[in-house]
Amino acid sequence: MPRTEQANQRLREAQREKILLGARKVFAQKGISATMDDIAAAAAVSHGLAYRYFASKEELFYELIKQILDADPAGVRGLAEEAGTAWERLASLISRLMESRRRFPEVYQLMDQVQRSEKAPANLLEQIRRQREIFFETMRQLIIEGQAEASIIAGDPDQLLMAVSIWLEGINRWKLLDPQRIDKHWPDVGIALRMLKAGADERNG
Repeated sequence: MPRTEQANQRLREAQREKILLGARKVFAQKGISATMDDIAAAAAVSHGLAYRYFASKEELFYELIKQILDADPAGVRGLAEEAGTAWERLASLISRLMESRRRFPEVYQLMDQVQRSEKAPANLLEQIRRQREIFFETMRQLIIEGQAEASIIAGDPDQLLMAVSIWLEGINRWKLLDPQRIDKHWPDVGIALRMLKAGADERNG
């Protein structure tokens, strides 16, 4: 019995997603130098099938980045609507950022690849820049609010923000350089939070 058009559409969508998942893994490791043969092998599809869905590896690469930007995997954009104190929201954000890096390391490796590519389209780089600024502005505001409620240590908010950013970027690097070691000794989010948590004297002062 022949497949219905709906069944064919579902099959096409499944094949396309399979190719994208394979490409995500390959590009995270090799960057834009990866070939369509690499991608087809990772996706377990034929070379010709990969080209049937994507005209070039560049088209695949930038489609992946667009998906990541649209998805907001750590939920930064929705944080403003969440209830709770500044400390609770900041702790929630850092927890999600770390968990996102643990579960989807290739997402952050891809973002790093595109920012270092000389061929990346200007509009894509601008989208990445805007998303990064949303992250910085959101976290900086939470730090300032937390300092006002005495739940976050005193100090320059931009320096505290940079310390957290370096922590998160370090996780990205370790996931790429030695994933087995960092997975074995994955740092508890409480370690990162202790960098920011005000002591009893600050809370009572």
